Amino acid sequence: MAVFEYEAIAGSGKNVRGVIDADSPASARRKLREQELHPTNIKEGSRRAGASGEPAGQAAFARVKSKDVALMTRQLAVLLDAGMSLVEALTALIEQTTNPRLRKVVFDVRDRVNEGGTLADALAHHPKVFDDLYSNMVRAGEASGALETVLMRLAELLERNVKLRARVMSALAYPILMAIVSVAVIVFLLIAVVPKIVGTFERQKVELPAITKVLLIICDAVENWWPLMLLVIGAVYVTWRMWLSRPEGRLQWDRFKMSVPVVGDLYLKVVCSRFARTMGSMLESGLTMLNAIEVVKSVLQNRHAEQIMDDVKTQVRRGRNLSEPMRDSGVFPPMLIHMVELGQRSGELPSMLLRSADTYDDEVGMAVDTVVGLLEPVIILVMGIFVGFLVIAMLLPILTIASTMG
Repeated sequence: MAVFEYEAIAGSGKNVRGVIDADSPASARRKLREQELHPTNIKEGSRRAGASGEPAGQAAFARVKSKDVALMTRQLAVLLDAGMSLVEALTALIEQTTNPRLRKVVFDVRDRVNEGGTLADALAHHPKVFDDLYSNMVRAGEASGALETVLMRLAELLERNVKLRARVMSALAYPILMAIVSVAVIVFLLIAVVPKIVGTFERQKVELPAITKVLLIICDAVENWWPLMLLVIGAVYVTWRMWLSRPEGRLQWDRFKMSVPVVGDLYLKVVCSRFARTMGSMLESGLTMLNAIEVVKSVLQNRHAEQIMDDVKTQVRRGRNLSEPMRDSGVFPPMLIHMVELGQRSGELPSMLLRSADTYDDEVGMAVDTVVGLLEPVIILVMGIFVGFLVIAMLLPILTIASTMG
């Protein structure tokens, strides 16, 4: 079966473009007419690049979001559960997917499966869209014959991650907006307002107090040296990014993130949630403990945690229980270790891990609310201190002028 790119006129008179699977151009025209489309141009398209039917630039720059992948995964699970074959289900997904880049990826996955490859291997060719966790869980589902169930679990996992990320971003949106507005107001006052007022004092030949002179120095630095200040900030940022690109730099930074008061505790909860949910999902899907640990290591997104998981994997391979090297690491909280121990004794480790992940997700949400609650008064306090400094620096010369006139 070939892929044909078409241009057609819909019943409303609108020109449409797209792709369709058919054995021949005549078959493609017949299918289009069945969809109440009147084809004006049909040509055979590539089965790989450009098969999405979208302009090349649009597909190249489109970004695949996690919620798009989650929706696609749930749709695929539903179609397979309804009795469709894998190739038929992927073909149906191509027509339903609106993201041009994801549609192009699904085209490629469908073609690889149609050529005899496994779904997991086809997904592994697109690591930027489907990570190691996704492809390994699909591989486990194919091996166990429970692909529909595994895909549904994957969809739930992705949707939960999307909701958690959205909750964090929505909670941080207001403090970030407050900080940006505060900085903008401060810069405007320093550049446009304060110099004019101080100029009036200088024309009156008033002896300026020390606090006002300090304010003048700040204004002069902002007004005349802002290009250099931006250059210094940019240089610091580039240096920091270069340091992070080195393995030892990334390791030290990831270790530091876990040790920062308040924020470090929040970050550790996020890492524990990823660990517990990924490990639980992988074990529940049928992967062995060692393979599950290897996949977990790749999704933690923390070099320090990855090193710890390497040591955990080594200890488990030697015959120790999972909870023992976790406790020896000194990183994982006691609650998670106890849940792992209980799961190992009862034979319900996957469910215990998933239950722990739910708990940590709730704690992350509450911790984010707490951090945001602390950020707002801090921003207001800093803004109030600067405004108070500005008022005092402007008021003292006015009082001096008033006393001189008196």
